[in-house]
Amino acid sequence: MSGVFFNYKGSYIEKVLSKKNELSLLANSGQTEVMIQRIDKDTLFFIYPGDNSDLMELFYILEGKIALDFNNETIRLSQGDYIVSKDLKDKTFFKTETDVSLLYVSNQPVFHLMSNKMKKLSEMRRLVEEKDMYTHDHGERVKEYSAKMGEKLHLSNNRITVLTFAAAFHDLGKINVPDEVLKKPGRLTKEEFEYIKKHPKDGEDIVKGTFIQEAAKAIGQHHERLDGSGYPLGLKGDEICIEAKIVGVADSYDAMTSDRPYKKGMSPKDAIEELKSLTGKHYDELIVEKLEEVLKEEGLI
Repeated sequence: MSGVFFNYKGSYIEKVLSKKNELSLLANSGQTEVMIQRIDKDTLFFIYPGDNSDLMELFYILEGKIALDFNNETIRLSQGDYIVSKDLKDKTFFKTETDVSLLYVSNQPVFHLMSNKMKKLSEMRRLVEEKDMYTHDHGERVKEYSAKMGEKLHLSNNRITVLTFAAAFHDLGKINVPDEVLKKPGRLTKEEFEYIKKHPKDGEDIVKGTFIQEAAKAIGQHHERLDGSGYPLGLKGDEICIEAKIVGVADSYDAMTSDRPYKKGMSPKDAIEELKSLTGKHYDELIVEKLEEVLKEEGLI
């Protein structure tokens, strides 16, 4: 690339769209990439360590406001402020307080990670949601509740990152479940339920080898229950990772409160009472308590 190039507003080389996030590659040359990132309000987003210490990234706020916790203090940044990441040792997360537009410059290629890998996973999630219409936006709701519970449990930035990916993509394995099983209005036969029981492991296998492979374990365990009555492995208690326990609670709550063609969803109050009745047996008591706090803060109960 050499010379001067003119491009009009809205032009880009390639754009990646995902839930609440849009990343457009404006220019690249050698190792350097210039991008515009747009993120919806009330969304967690992350800055990741690079493969080597030479990676430097700049995030310049064109519009909007973001917040981050730094040294036990909440820092708020807005238009004209910027973040520089260099030699990052651990993942760092921020939360948008409004819709946000960022100028994102990296001195090493990063766009291809989103372009090639996130596209495939996001498309697969879309197909799963089309297979079973009750799950429309289910993954996004489970992610939001899981992230909020993770914050209340004071999980590290790294664990919240793993948690949000696991929650967003927990049902990927349903891509292998026959449509007639997913859409069946009545009780499943034993043979049909065997298809359902395979989806956590299938989802785990799908994300292995991708840039969210750390979430594989939680995806594979999100239907395990404390008393060993879950699936696919019948794990008990501390054999289940905390991310899977959180996703399991969020997943169950959203399933309980979602309308289906043959059954109206529970109210938030009835759903939380149902979850509380199963603490110590299916669900971790502290995690259910944190979900209850979230629902109260949102005015749902």
